[in-house]
Amino acid sequence: MPQTMRVGAENSSPFVAACAALERDVARGPAWLTPVRNAAMARFMERGLPTVLDEDWRYTNLAPLARTAFRRAEADTNDVAPAQLAPFLLEEAAAVLVFVNGRYAPRLSRRTPTPGVQVASLATLLRETPDVLEPQLARHADHHAQALVALNTALFADGAYVAIAPQSVIMQPIHLLYVKQPGAKPAASHPRSLVVAGAHSQATIVESYVGLGTGVSLTNAVTEIVADESAVVDHYKVQRELETAYHLGTLQIHQQRATQVASHCLSFGGALVRHDIRTVLAGQGGDCTLNGLFNVHADQHVDNALRVEHAAPHCNSREFFRGILDGRGRGAFTGRIVVRPAAQRTDAKQTNMNLLLSDEAQIDTKPQLEILANDVKCTHGATIGQLDADALFYLQTRGIAAPAARSLLTYAFAAESLAQIKIESLRRQLHAVLVARLPGGDAFRELA
Repeated sequence: MPQTMRVGAENSSPFVAACAALERDVARGPAWLTPVRNAAMARFMERGLPTVLDEDWRYTNLAPLARTAFRRAEADTNDVAPAQLAPFLLEEAAAVLVFVNGRYAPRLSRRTPTPGVQVASLATLLRETPDVLEPQLARHADHHAQALVALNTALFADGAYVAIAPQSVIMQPIHLLYVKQPGAKPAASHPRSLVVAGAHSQATIVESYVGLGTGVSLTNAVTEIVADESAVVDHYKVQRELETAYHLGTLQIHQQRATQVASHCLSFGGALVRHDIRTVLAGQGGDCTLNGLFNVHADQHVDNALRVEHAAPHCNSREFFRGILDGRGRGAFTGRIVVRPAAQRTDAKQTNMNLLLSDEAQIDTKPQLEILANDVKCTHGATIGQLDADALFYLQTRGIAAPAARSLLTYAFAAESLAQIKIESLRRQLHAVLVARLPGGDAFRELA
């Protein structure tokens, strides 16, 4: 590490100091990656963790994180039995890559040879064929502007690589399952995923983040999706970690000409969760859909920060995010659509809808438009409300008890987002998760 790298006085927290210690043990990788890692760590040491003084983080306070000295999560895959993963697996998956505390677990994975697709561990490729990764890895998620991307770039040890060959159509989903099993002391992992879809290819990718056992943990994940000309990618991110977990995730999507990318972010676990989702429509005729659903209760906090950048003409984007908040749960949504001067004939729409089930639940929502072109169609809207008293009364007059009626209306609010999930087994899983979290869920199950 260059001598100029140091922790500034304003960032001298246990967290930053622990990260500096972990950095010394990271395998730097091939020659082309080492300067990238060094620059990323220098940038993180310069900036430290984001604070509420940063406009993009005004609704999420990372102070509890800053006070915690996270050690590196141990990756003993023998502590995880296949039966423990059964509730999270997908029946339709063509391949399953399992990572325990950020490290690839071959014993728990399944990689059936499939024509047109390469699925591998990043750590393996960095050792054996690093030149395959050089054109795309750490080239899209901006470690200079985003402190947590910088930290991941400096510290990631492993993760998933998925490459879809040009002209290939992969009908079954590829499942990346990241399992966090914390120990007695707070533990952190920094998994990285890279998905490259070749020209005229088609694939479905599912990222699942789940927790086993007990304990405090941090997942700082970065995923880069690169879609070449006319590629079609369906992407799902499912966050179901322990409610003592911190989850900070960045998704960076780069779309070329005539691509279609749909990404679904579904968040149910975690004590403090932040999803940064960024898309660049860099080629003419691209289409992007961002669909999201989150549910918080007790003292959970979920922050969704979206940025869709239209950099080319004749592109469409759609954002639909819904939140259900109960107890003292808190949520935040920031959606920013940026239309560059060259992006004429842009059609962009953003919708954020939130349902508050208790008087103590809170939601902050901030839709934004930055339009630098003059021939565009852009709209945004946000709503915050409670269950309709008239609808509740109507259901009760039809013999449905009040708890079941509340659950039925709450589920109906989320149903539109669940309906967007094309994978049947995943939709069934999330249906069960949501119903289990509904107030009065037992009454709803009996009614169903």
